[in-house]
Amino acid sequence: MDVPIHIIIVTHNSSDVLPCCLEHLARQNVHLASLIVVDSGSRDITYLEDLNKRVKFKLILTDNIGFAKANNLGFKEIGSQSGVVLFLNPDTFLPENYILQAVEILIDNGEAAIVSGKLLGYNVKEGKKSGKIDSTGIYRKWYGRWFDRGKGEDDSERYNHTDLLPAVCGALMVCRMEAMTQYGGEVFDSDFFLYKEDIELCLRLRRDGWKLVYDPRLVAYHCRGWEEKRKKIPLALRKIAAKNEVILYRKHPSPYIVWAFIKYLLVSGFHV
Repeated sequence: MDVPIHIIIVTHNSSDVLPCCLEHLARQNVHLASLIVVDSGSRDITYLEDLNKRVKFKLILTDNIGFAKANNLGFKEIGSQSGVVLFLNPDTFLPENYILQAVEILIDNGEAAIVSGKLLGYNVKEGKKSGKIDSTGIYRKWYGRWFDRGKGEDDSERYNHTDLLPAVCGALMVCRMEAMTQYGGEVFDSDFFLYKEDIELCLRLRRDGWKLVYDPRLVAYHCRGWEEKRKKIPLALRKIAAKNEVILYRKHPSPYIVWAFIKYLLVSGFHV
């Protein structure tokens, strides 16, 4: 395949998952034009230096600048206006034919900025699949809350049809470079430190006429870091997520901002 393929992985204390992520990338049946790992303020980076001796990647070290800024930093290193770029979380694992299949689907869908598929759960501690869905795209409730479609459900035939998505989970985005370069180096909005930056990008792309394609033939595995029970999620992270929802609706004006303000007040004031 002649299409240049670039991968950007942002890490932050990811020593328990990144080696497995890179092992899966090494098995891909495509040539990678570049593989860039941006470490955003990890406590220990010695494992990255050891990994780089086994799997060659460009390593960028920075302070903890946040997910959006770190991805943008990696994107600026590509220096190409064409091809495909994958934004990949270090806790996401790709079957060996995933990239080839995803690029073919992207080529076949000329109006698509991003193609996506099923993300299924994976328990990295036990080294096995969970059998549950992690995400089949991000949708919005009638009152404004964004959610991962199918999250926690058993993998079944329910989501085995192609579709156009409102938004794509940022753990794995297979993107057309042409769509990303129109924003210069600011692919992700750096006002978002963590969470909702994937939704904001998707809203921007759809506003600018691009489509987000879901194809169930694409299946990957994600060791989502958030706990199933909301109260086990650190309050600081819940506050960031709630605040970013308000920022999202300020940037993309909508009556849904009422829901976002209520959520932020509940999380900040009552720690719900």
